[in-house]
Amino acid sequence: MKVCIIDDNQSITGMFSKLLKMEGHEVVVANDGRSGLSLLENAKFDATILDISMPEFSGIDVVNALNESGKIKDQRIVILTASSTDNAELDKLKEKGVRQVLKKPLQLDSLVATLETVSKS
Repeated sequence: MKVCIIDDNQSITGMFSKLLKMEGHEVVVANDGRSGLSLLENAKFDATILDISMPEFSGIDVVNALNESGKIKDQRIVILTASSTDNAELDKLKEKGVRQVLKKPLQLDSLVATLETVSKS
């Protein structure tokens, strides 16, 4: 599985990347929303882990840009969010094409299982 990880926290992207590579997956990382959007617009991924809360260009901005360009239909995005995120906002993201929302903190094995499920949908 080819996975894109978009998160401004390099500790998180490093940990997720290491875990997924140990599981035999190919991983591409972006540490800001604009770079992540560029990756999603120019490459095909089986699944994407997208942090909703990033400075300057958030995960919501990434989803909105993909939605406006019509490219969201080609994506399999799993949003990561803190528990304080508004459920109405999460519902809007799902309506736009986000496949799954996971709340932090999360178990790494549940992340891998979710990515494998989303990649097959």
